[in-house]
Amino acid sequence: MQKQKGECYDDDDSICSVAYPPFEDVSTLQSQLNSIFNEFVRPAIVSDEAGQAEGRSSGSFVPPVDVYEDEKQIVLKLEVPGVRLEDLDIRLENQRLTVKGERRFETGEKAENFHRIERRFGSFARSFTLPQTVDMEGVTAAYDAGVLTISLTKKAEAQPKQVKIEVGASNPAQQVKQVEGSTK
Repeated sequence: MQKQKGECYDDDDSICSVAYPPFEDVSTLQSQLNSIFNEFVRPAIVSDEAGQAEGRSSGSFVPPVDVYEDEKQIVLKLEVPGVRLEDLDIRLENQRLTVKGERRFETGEKAENFHRIERRFGSFARSFTLPQTVDMEGVTAAYDAGVLTISLTKKAEAQPKQVKIEVGASNPAQQVKQVEGSTK
């Protein structure tokens, strides 16, 4: 008969009890799952073919973005700290805005000197479908303190208009009322 963990056998093949922590296997499983999760969410240092250390992300680097709108424009703000201006590419095509870039690992430090690397490195691409109200010629971009701000001007016909309406048009002595309208 095969011995199993937590069991013992006397010479007469009778089972005797041994103290066995009941949650040891659960604890081991949890530790293994935590290790797998940590490897997935944290970038690793790996060597390329030449033996040089490079920072690589095991997941993709996706910069967070805020999008807001007012009467005259739509504004996108992407957090891209550590990305050089020359590593950013912004394109408008067929009512689609695409922002591409790359955050490179600093190769000045040796990989074996790091205790932990939690920042993400690598290429990214974000695409946004734009509404028909955006003027494709009225797009500006600014980069300051690690934040890329893209402003998309709305077409003139999409901006709110103020219309004057005369109340009681047959009697010009009555007051004029102003009403704001929007063509959203």
